[in-house]
Amino acid sequence: MTTEQLFLYDSYRREFQGKVIKKDGKEIILDKTIFHPITGGVAHDTGYIQQGEIRYRVERVKLNKENKNIRHILEEEPTLKIGDTVTGIIDWNRRYKLMRLHTAAHLLAAIMYRDYNALITGGQVDYQHAKLDFNLQKTDRKIFIDAVEKANEAVKKKIPLKIYFLSREEALKIPGVVKLAQKMPPEEKRLRIVEIPGIDLQADGGPHVKNTEEVGEILLVKVQNKGKNRRRIYFDVKS
Repeated sequence: MTTEQLFLYDSYRREFQGKVIKKDGKEIILDKTIFHPITGGVAHDTGYIQQGEIRYRVERVKLNKENKNIRHILEEEPTLKIGDTVTGIIDWNRRYKLMRLHTAAHLLAAIMYRDYNALITGGQVDYQHAKLDFNLQKTDRKIFIDAVEKANEAVKKKIPLKIYFLSREEALKIPGVVKLAQKMPPEEKRLRIVEIPGIDLQADGGPHVKNTEEVGEILLVKVQNKGKNRRRIYFDVKS
């Protein structure tokens, strides 16, 4: 049995019920989950798995790419059995910050691709801040200042995001649907598409806000030279 990934359809869901299908020490696998694993450059959720009055802290969440099962790594070994029904509760403050930063990352990536023909060569959306690496030949802070300003203009336009699924063949025909320099989407028959109308359209499996307005002000933290054709921007969103 494969874990049903509820977060793909509703990033705002904070609680769910699922059944334990595997247990190994501190790790459990459920038949469904809203916990987003560390994947696609976005940090994992944290929260709790609860049965009755007993709560277990979820410290990490990982995806098994071979069988699509999601492993919930708990703070301590639970007294759960296969077949038990549990309630999962995510740390909403952490999730919502990740959602805002992730949508901000899409805005910045789209503007860098559109205006500077720059592709992403690496990055990470984490709770404290996010970073993106681009294949630019030289370090020019003005480029990133410009991109952040334009991204903030998009935020103020209050653009509703669209999330839908397309066949892999159909999705990969769309120009710019992949903005990674050296990586393609997972080998799935159907790809989840995240669209910010008029600005961006990408194959993506992570949580996002419903409207650019929710991102808030994007803040440029710093710019770094990380080697040949690799320029990094650190950014955050205003609390």
